[in-house]
Amino acid sequence: MVVNAESSWGSIGGGNLEATVIDRAREMLLAGSAVPESVTFNLNERAATQHGRQCCGGTASVLMEPVRSRPTVAIFGVGHVGHELARILSRLPVRLVLVDSRAAQLDPAHLADVTDETADVQPLHSAVPDSALAQLPQGSHVFIMTHDHAEDFLLCDAALRRGDLGSVGLIGSRAKWTRFRHKLKAEGHDDAQIDAITCPIGLPDIGGKSPAIIAISAAASLLQRIATDMSCSY
Repeated sequence: MVVNAESSWGSIGGGNLEATVIDRAREMLLAGSAVPESVTFNLNERAATQHGRQCCGGTASVLMEPVRSRPTVAIFGVGHVGHELARILSRLPVRLVLVDSRAAQLDPAHLADVTDETADVQPLHSAVPDSALAQLPQGSHVFIMTHDHAEDFLLCDAALRRGDLGSVGLIGSRAKWTRFRHKLKAEGHDDAQIDAITCPIGLPDIGGKSPAIIAISAAASLLQRIATDMSCSY
């Protein structure tokens, strides 16, 4: 049986045993527990229960094992920095969506050093990348780093209109971000909404402009964010 914070799928027989297990599983999720736990139930009329008695006889042991789903990370623009970032993230247990409006950037031979690793890599060629952004699951982490500033802006606007992404990072200088902020305000977004986008990306204490350094910094910042999200919601 699978249990999350709101629902459950499958069954281990119903009754007090199942109801108590569901309660305990949700307590473990809320507490962020990562350690499996075994619980034993006495199935007789004299056993103290919370959700009704079961008189089947004997005992039953249930193993509860917390399982984390893979976070989704989407990179829009698989250029120099995007490819370096994809190479780093491909070694992690994530669902990695690579979106580019240029088919050549997603050629299997070009991505051979990305697709043969731990991550579940999903290349996606799209002439309208903002439509691909709309299909990402809630809580996805998004990097916007295309070859075209107009494309970058459309993706920023689409990300803010969703409002349910885990994080949004935009590659670029502070000057680029100042221009984007003005344009996003003109599209109706307020300062609080716009602040959901991080630009420049990465950790501020890591300097350098080479694609590899930017990618390492961006990946480190993302891992900090994912760890925080897991500790809050798992």
